[in-house]
Amino acid sequence: MTSPYAFTRALCRAPARSAVKGIRADGGPDPDFYGLLAEHEAYVATLRDLGLAVDVLDPLDDFPDALFTEDVALTFPEGAILLRPGASSRAGEVDHIRAPLATRHKRLLAMTGPGFADGGDILRLSDRVIIGLSARTDRAGAEELAGLLAEFGYRAVIAETPPGVLHFKTGCGLIDERTILAVPALADCPEFDGLEIVLTSPGEEPAANILRVRDTVLVGDRWSATHALLAARGIEARPLPTDQIAHIDAGLSCMSLRW
Repeated sequence: MTSPYAFTRALCRAPARSAVKGIRADGGPDPDFYGLLAEHEAYVATLRDLGLAVDVLDPLDDFPDALFTEDVALTFPEGAILLRPGASSRAGEVDHIRAPLATRHKRLLAMTGPGFADGGDILRLSDRVIIGLSARTDRAGAEELAGLLAEFGYRAVIAETPPGVLHFKTGCGLIDERTILAVPALADCPEFDGLEIVLTSPGEEPAANILRVRDTVLVGDRWSATHALLAARGIEARPLPTDQIAHIDAGLSCMSLRW
């Protein structure tokens, strides 16, 4: 298996004006569209600054959550996998990502169901891929996805996502190949066996959705204790604004497909 964060390319989708009505678990106010757009543009600019070739697809007004491209597919150097999102309102997004992926990958696999899997529940490590069961990823979907991952040479393990955590990666992210930043609810996750677990600081649980890109970790700009934690480990952190995307239950990992 190649490094889980030695990316060279990424695929994003610009937010549509309808994105302010994106799915959220606990209600709350809509994000500001222009603030959301600015956060997305800063994210894309950062990926490019870190050396990735980034393509940005046109917005899809019929699909408010389509800017979160990671939930509908997985991408690897070996190819891509079309997923089956657990939210019914997002099912149609898969047809819109199919052609862009087919032009960029020699091999394209697809889930057929009846199970579901969201990319936000998939954490790639250096030696395995963790599929988290959640409200958006069921066991049937996880098992089908594990079989597709095996076709690319990736070993998959299935984990439980704790109650109250929307996606598995809402509660964890890679600091490096052997170290996970995780919320306390995931501290004893057996699928983290062999890894060092660093817990989020009190009050900074949303910071767990970090994104390692090459030698840099992207992290929400409000999480000062997490910035200090990364600095103490000699990790370069790149703070990014996430206030508006947080209104629609999203974080840094979900806004791109990377390979």
